[in-house]
Amino acid sequence: MTKTTLTISSKNYSSWSLRGWLLCEMAGLEFEEKLLSSSDAATRAELLLLSPSFLVPCLEHNGIKVWDTLAIAEYLQEVIPDSGLLPKDLKTRTHCRAISGEMHSGFSNLRAALPMNLKAHYPGFKIWAGAQADIDHIVSIWNDCFSRYKGPYLFGEHLTMADAMYAPVCTRFTTYDVELDEACDAYRKKILALPAMMKWIKAAKSEPEEFEELDMEF
Repeated sequence: MTKTTLTISSKNYSSWSLRGWLLCEMAGLEFEEKLLSSSDAATRAELLLLSPSFLVPCLEHNGIKVWDTLAIAEYLQEVIPDSGLLPKDLKTRTHCRAISGEMHSGFSNLRAALPMNLKAHYPGFKIWAGAQADIDHIVSIWNDCFSRYKGPYLFGEHLTMADAMYAPVCTRFTTYDVELDEACDAYRKKILALPAMMKWIKAAKSEPEEFEELDMEF
């Protein structure tokens, strides 16, 4: 049987790696991690948002290679249909895909101004208008989901691909001390308290490698 591997980069800085890893965990997939070194030029380019394409995370499963987090999510839903990564109802499933796609392709100001950094904490961090507009839109998306599906996760009682897509945002909101309303703050805390997230965060905080470009800007 072909070994299943997930190639990722820094656990402290790589939001895309976290999404892919969390999707595999949520789907119940058994896999081995393959960690790329930060000395690799392509890895550094991705983490610093200097690369137009993202080749991590990359899942190799049953002789099939799939990269891009949305593609990984769709693949896992196909091969493990009971994973629940997508809701069963067509209307709800379409909504889940839509807000996952928004996270995948948008919020560039948030990504640039508040890069993922699990080791850091910036109390009272000054958030400028561009990033604040992205934060406001994310809060609007979350509250709309809570209103429609009643929580505790974005699409009700079960985790979906949308929760994996927005999980790095929960870490950013913590790192940069972003003020949230009660419902969104409760959701942030619930995501960060997931056993898989706690495992990832613990590993990230013990990671020896650091990126001066990301750490020295703040």
